[in-house]
Amino acid sequence: MTATLAATGVPKLARGVRLRHDEARGQWVLLAPERVLNPDPVAVEILKKVDGARSIDAIVDELATAFTVERTTVATDVDAFLSGLAEKGLIEVTSPVIGDAAS
Repeated sequence: MTATLAATGVPKLARGVRLRHDEARGQWVLLAPERVLNPDPVAVEILKKVDGARSIDAIVDELATAFTVERTTVATDVDAFLSGLAEKGLIEVTSPVIGDAAS
């Protein structure tokens, strides 16, 4: 069973993992050590936003606005997709630093 990621978590591609457009094939590929994945168009839109700066919440908001889709639907799909990538070691999700925990 796939775990749910924290909405405030900030995903980034794991070391050695790259999203590239393969001109020869005319499609996007996710390159990982000893693996090449062919993400579908929806996955590509999510992956383009996985930059180590945006939170999962921000990614969901941007996609819901860009594609005029209900936010809860987008949130469910993004969480499932990113959770699967995290389980495979293709992305890392960090917690954002919010203020000073000592105060």
